[in-house]
Amino acid sequence: MVARRGFHSTRAQMSSPYHYPEGPRSNIPFNPLTKWFALRYWTFMAVGFGAPFGVAVWQTYKNK
Repeated sequence: MVARRGFHSTRAQMSSPYHYPEGPRSNIPFNPLTKWFALRYWTFMAVGFGAPFGVAVWQTYKNK
């Protein structure tokens, strides 16, 4: 027998029909309006892009 999933049985926690606040930039976990956002963003992107290449170089020159 398959258990019935009662999604309709839980009430919304806020008074509005939506669970989260609305508006621009309200659904992202960071604030792009801060002073250092661009620097942190591009640092994160550079590390994410460069890490596989750094690992490949490290594995190539590692002692065998």
